Order: sequence, then structure tokens, then C-alpha cells
Amino acid sequence: MQNGTLLAAVDLGSNSFRLEIGRLDHGRIHRIEYLKETVRQGNGLDADRNLSLDAMQRGWDCLARFGERLAGFKKEQVRAVATQTLREALNREEFLQRGHKTLGFSIDVIAGREEARLIYQGVAHLLPQSNERRLVVDIGGRSTEMILGQGLEARTLESYRVGSVAWSMRYFPEGQFNARAFELAEIAAKAVLDEAMTTYRSGTWDAAYGSSGTIGAVGEVLAAAGWPANVVTRAGLDWLLDRLIKAQSAERLKLEGIKEDRRAVIGGGISVLKAIFDLLNIEEMQAAQGALRHGVLYDLVDRDEDLTDLRATSVQRLAHNFNTDSVQAERLSQVAQHLFVMAGNSLPEAESASLQHQLAWAAQLHEVGSQISHTYYHKHGAYILDNADAPGFAVHEMHRLSLLVLGHRGKLRKLEADFEDRLFVQQLLCLRLAVILCHARRDPDLKGLQLKWEAEPGRRFWLTCRPGWAEAFPQSAYLVQEEVLAWQKTSWTLAISVL
Repeated sequence: MQNGTLLAAVDLGSNSFRLEIGRLDHGRIHRIEYLKETVRQGNGLDADRNLSLDAMQRGWDCLARFGERLAGFKKEQVRAVATQTLREALNREEFLQRGHKTLGFSIDVIAGREEARLIYQGVAHLLPQSNERRLVVDIGGRSTEMILGQGLEARTLESYRVGSVAWSMRYFPEGQFNARAFELAEIAAKAVLDEAMTTYRSGTWDAAYGSSGTIGAVGEVLAAAGWPANVVTRAGLDWLLDRLIKAQSAERLKLEGIKEDRRAVIGGGISVLKAIFDLLNIEEMQAAQGALRHGVLYDLVDRDEDLTDLRATSVQRLAHNFNTDSVQAERLSQVAQHLFVMAGNSLPEAESASLQHQLAWAAQLHEVGSQISHTYYHKHGAYILDNADAPGFAVHEMHRLSLLVLGHRGKLRKLEADFEDRLFVQQLLCLRLAVILCHARRDPDLKGLQLKWEAEPGRRFWLTCRPGWAEAFPQSAYLVQEEVLAWQKTSWTLAISVL
């Protein structure tokens, strides 16, 4: 990625949506613009875990404004990520489909630990480089992330389902403050965070940092009241809690430095923060400048470079952990990518490269389920990928890999996939054909073999082979004929011809 490139990160949080635009300059990203809107989408989740139409509309309206600012940006320059509220929402696809069109860019729902990794990257890149062991805490609207790391490396990550919006709704529903409500809220937060005592205990880190949201807001209020800037202390928290109880309600709270968008959720946020201070025996926490959105920006740079793309490392780790046949996986990867390029797609270079990476990763992981079952390894492999922690990947990216692994053999109608997506169909077909051509676990003879997509009527792929190929490789020819029959049960056609 060239110096001077503009990059943008969109953070769809439970309380606020944020847009950060930066310019890449010799490995550093310098802010160009920052936009934030209080959307409180987390308030719109009902008891059945569905987002209300009002909550979705607030989000769409915000994304429309962000989308106008991002007009002219290329796909590889922008990444939008969604966190806990959309992880929980059962009707998230409704929001995401319209959100994608409104923003102009796809929206990645990321897993809790992936959110934690990106938060740490954002914090670490904006701190002076040192060897100190760092505890990073981010209290969001509906989740809290904790990370132990050193330098730019996040070593221990976890996400807990407790946050300022969720706790404010549950324990301060009318914005009323009293000592008993704070006591109950803190006890409940400790019950959720209790397991963090062992992993993140005092002694495992040298300095504690708080990222954005609640911690930043508390730090600003304390600084305005004369406490040390950019630091939250235990004494400062106790002072602030006393002020909230005396005010009796969020509406009556008179504090310099508190922003209106934070007033309604300050009670829940302080309850969670006090629970963390007590559980981990923290005396002071520094307010960090970096946050999730900064981590997303730096991750965009890494994704542009094959050698630093963390997703490739995650694929290698999964393949190693499940003891796959690395030679066969690499063979399959090369053949599948060769077929994909041969089929033609007239895509921009960056998008074509991204699709080939996905195909290569699916090939490397297609046998991860074989440690569980030989007969149904593709089904077990798909389950593993849908449920694995894979740093660098968004939820939908792992699901696409799981669909490719599930569909690389057997019947196609078992896939709950979008067969209107030609590029997915092309990936799937190329992977299935590669499995057939490499069935003997040796390099196949691809001389004279051609695969083309027929633009009109648009749902046909032609596989052309040289004369004598079927006689030279009868098993491969038989399997290809079976593949033709398999595609006849879909809306697509695979046809065979001889040169």
C-alpha cells in the first residue's frame, strides 16, 4: 500500500457509530477526519434479540451520512466492522443488507476476540513502543474486552457480555441513581467478569490502559474536576460515584466535562469499571488514545500485504492443529486458483486477488474435519470453521470458508448458500474440480484443460479437455461426469467439450 493512501474505518458500536479517516505515511496513519454519532443501537434489542425498526433506522441514517463522506473511496481503502449488538441480533442480516447499500461498503460482524485483537492493535500503535506488559480494557455498550499484550502483540484476549448500555438499561432504566442500584450493578458485573481474576490478575501486567468509551468519558470528567489528566484512579472513581448518587438521576447530574451522549449510560459504565478495578486490584488506569477504529485502519494495511495478513497465519494454525495433509492442500490450492483465473471474471486486480486468497484458504482447510470423521469430514470441517477463533477474520469471512469446505464434495443442495452470487459459485466449482483432478494425491495433468464462464445466458461454465484426456484419466473423467450431474440440480450448468 502506497504512502499517501487514504484509509477509512467505520465502527458500528452498540452506543455510537464512528468514522475515522487517516492517511498512510511510512507505516503510520495520521488522522484526516473523525466523525461520531450517538446511535444507541444497543437500546433497540428486544427480549427476543431482534433489533427494532427504529434502532435499525437510526443506524441506516447514520451510515447514509458516513457513506456520503466516503464517496470516491475504493473497496480496499475502507473497512466497516460491527460489534456486540449485531453479534447478538437475530435479524442482523436485514440491517446489514440495507446498511451495505447505504454505506456503499460491506459491513463485517466481528467476533468478540477479534474485536479485542483490533482494539489492542489500535491502542498499541498509538502508544510509545516499549517492552512493558500491558493490560488493555475497553468497556463498550454491550461488551467489555480485555487484552494482555506486549509491544504490538496481543497475547491473551477475551470479550465479556457486559457493557455501559446493557447495564444502564438493566439497573438504571429510568436514569435514576441510588446506592443500592449501583451495588447490584457492580455485583452483577463481577459475576460476569469473575473468571478474569485469574487471567488478568495484578502481576501479569505492568500498566493498565483504558480504550475509548466509558474510560475516556470518566477520564474527561475527572480531569475537568481537577484530577490528573488522562488517568482514572480508584479514588477518582469513588468520588464520581458519590456525585452520581447525590444527583439521584442522570438528568440532574451537573458535571463539567460530561457529554450529553454519555449521560444516559454513565451509570452502567461506572458500575462495570468499578467491578474491573476491584477484581483486578487496579489502582490507576491510563486513558489510551487508540481504539477499535485505529486497529481496523492498521489491519487494512496488513491485509494489503500477504506476509503480514494475519488471516493467512490463522489458516496455517488451524491446518496444523488438525494435522491436515499440507502437500495435498497446497496442490489443491494451486489447481483451484489456476482454474479460477482461467474461468475469467473481469474483476479489479485487488478483488480478484482477495477471492483467490479465500479459495486458497478453503483448499488448505478442506480436510480439517478428517480428524473427526473420514466419511463426513467436510461437514465436521464446516462446523469447525463456523465456530473457530480465527484472528483476522470477520464472522462472514469464516462462514464463506465453511460453505466452501462443506460444498467441496457431495451434493450441492445441502448448501444454504446464495447461488445467485456468481463469484461464490465460481469459487465453489473450481474447488470441487480441483478436488476431482487431485483425487489421486498427485499433481494432475492440466495440459489442454480449459474452464470458461459463458456470459450469455450467464449460468453456464464450460470445461474443455484435449482429445484422449478421458481415456488417459478414466477415473477423473468419470468424476467430472458426476460433477456435471450434480450441477444440473442447481440453477447453474457445467458442460464438457473436447478440443
